[in-house]
Amino acid sequence: MKLESLPWLILFLPLLAAGCITLFTQKNLELSARFSIGAIVAGFLLTILFIAVNGWEPTRKESLVPWLEVGDLLVDFGLRLDPLSLMMLLIVTGVGGAIHIYSWGYMREDLGISRYFACLSLFTFSMLGIVLANNFLMLFILWELVGVSSYLLIGFWFERPAAADASKKAFLTNRLGDFGFLLGILMVWAAAGGLNFSLIEDQLKKNPALFGSMATVVGLLIFCGAMGKSAQFPLHVWLPDAMEGPTPVSALIHAATMVAAGVYMLCRVFFVLNITGSFALEFVAWIGGVTALMAALIAVQQNDIKRILAYSTLSQLGYMVMTVGLHGPSPAMYHLTTHAFFKALLFLGAGSVIVALHHEQDIWRMGGLRKKMPVTYWTFLVGTLALCGVPPFSGFFSKDEILATAYHHNLALFILAILVAVLTTFYMFRLVFVAFLGAPKSGAPEHAHESPAVMIWPLRILAFATVFAGFWGIQNIYNLQLDPTQTEHVLPWYEQIFAPFNHAPFPAFFGLLAIAVGMMAAQVLYANATKDALPEKFNALSRMMRNKFYFDEIYEWLIACTQGVLAKLADAFDRWIVAGLMVRGAHGTTELFGRALRLAQTGNLQTYTLLFVLGVAVVMWFVLGK
Repeated sequence: MKLESLPWLILFLPLLAAGCITLFTQKNLELSARFSIGAIVAGFLLTILFIAVNGWEPTRKESLVPWLEVGDLLVDFGLRLDPLSLMMLLIVTGVGGAIHIYSWGYMREDLGISRYFACLSLFTFSMLGIVLANNFLMLFILWELVGVSSYLLIGFWFERPAAADASKKAFLTNRLGDFGFLLGILMVWAAAGGLNFSLIEDQLKKNPALFGSMATVVGLLIFCGAMGKSAQFPLHVWLPDAMEGPTPVSALIHAATMVAAGVYMLCRVFFVLNITGSFALEFVAWIGGVTALMAALIAVQQNDIKRILAYSTLSQLGYMVMTVGLHGPSPAMYHLTTHAFFKALLFLGAGSVIVALHHEQDIWRMGGLRKKMPVTYWTFLVGTLALCGVPPFSGFFSKDEILATAYHHNLALFILAILVAVLTTFYMFRLVFVAFLGAPKSGAPEHAHESPAVMIWPLRILAFATVFAGFWGIQNIYNLQLDPTQTEHVLPWYEQIFAPFNHAPFPAFFGLLAIAVGMMAAQVLYANATKDALPEKFNALSRMMRNKFYFDEIYEWLIACTQGVLAKLADAFDRWIVAGLMVRGAHGTTELFGRALRLAQTGNLQTYTLLFVLGVAVVMWFVLGK
């Protein structure tokens, strides 16, 4: 028994939950939560069952249902089953399941919790569809559905102007990237005659010049989709504002789902980017590197606990995109996987703090939380150590693969990656020192207490995965598909700790040096600080980082200079030409002619006689004059 129908069930269970909640259980808050949580947890268990029976490389790679036929275009509603999609299924359902369970504790008092869980299930269905899609059309449709559901979740508290603005900003910014993505898909279809990934890959193997001189353009247009979803420079501005949504939504978007979709898509269609004569990968690598450095710098001077983690996500996504551009899709997916664990852990830990402090998010109004919230503190510290790349936490192994890839392919990007590692350690330990250690910096922490079990157990589970994921052989699973030339090495756990130093000692050493430098700098500046010392030492640079290098202001000015000017010109043309000259002019001329004609209709016999005589005189003048 191969259980071939299970992937379809895993895909549609969250959609079924969303439909049931929307149609039948809106007023039953607990039942709505049970439907949503049950659907994703069942999906996780069924995924484990499917992999246990079929392995990571099922005999039947695709499961197809005929869907659309227009002329020569044949599109199937198909599922792609391979190591890449199966591992992502585990991540989305596993990490997403922990976030769903946590949400019940975090959102319990909110009257809109049924709507929240319906949107959460719709979002999960959309992401699972992206993971399983076997063709560009299905991928794009579900790609857009992720955008819609993220709009609903970011703007969940739509009565707050900031949340409504943030959801619109995310939606519109992603449309810019998706427009380029759609153009790229059309160009692929025109050249390959189909949209199925296997078909396109086979044609490129037979004819590497399939896209001709447009290979770079096709690659860059496809990358536009990832720039939007994974918030790469210059389309990065929406992601920090997405913090206006509930904290579990931030964890879902920033950890295992939406922002991961861009990196996953790049690895899924890597064969479109990795074409001889195409320069798309070089562009991808530098965009990722610039994003990683820029976001890390901005995070150094953020004071909102969720925004620090948001810019950390931006920076780590830059790492992943850079690695894809350096011909390293397998290390990129490895880091995406470990990042899903520790970043979800960090966001949920931040949510625990926010609830305990009655929605206080400024780290400079926290302090002393280590004793008040021991479980939250220790799990948050585990996530921080993993994010910084401290051995033996999972982030150490995946980040070391990224540094090794950069070292072997581009020395400049390797130096940039080391600098980002220093900054990452610095701003994360700044957060830990200020928020959890030292004396309370306001009255908010005095009444803080540990969160309930429904919120604490997801933290413990994610902390367990964060600690041990580096020993699970995750990269070997990705190598089965993305880098089959790599020989699988199964080492005892105590040897795996030292494997990075045996494989690439130089990057591993500098990775640890970066951690030491960042940690010492954070300790010197923030160990017992009551205010931030950087603004006094680096006033101008600090202000620029705090204001996000003024990207929002620059974009606002550009929009005012382009769209604003065009809007004013269109308004003037409409007001003076269309409404004034054409509409009011025609109306005014007709009215004036009517008024003049009305003057002749006096009802006076003498006036009519006079007009008649004048008319006869004019006619006689014309006749006699000739």
